[in-house]
Amino acid sequence: WPSIYVSIDVIVNQETPPHLDKVSAPSLLDLLVSLGTHDAQFHISDLCSIFGYRPGTMIYLAGKLLHHSVPKWEKGERIALA
Repeated sequence: WPSIYVSIDVIVNQETPPHLDKVSAPSLLDLLVSLGTHDAQFHISDLCSIFGYRPGTMIYLAGKLLHHSVPKWEKGERIALA
């Protein structure tokens, strides 16, 4: 199907350490979709911000410019599309 995105990553039950997205364009936003049964949080360290990242959450992020992560969560299964 046609898509404006170059790739889609599927992340299953993995902590995501703080990082910048290498492949992203600085002028575009990345779409992150949270699925599963977890209670994870989404951190943007450059903004000193923590957001709820429950299943069904969608985040648009300048991933090449802002360090972001998903640390260990307490319970449930996490699937993320990035």
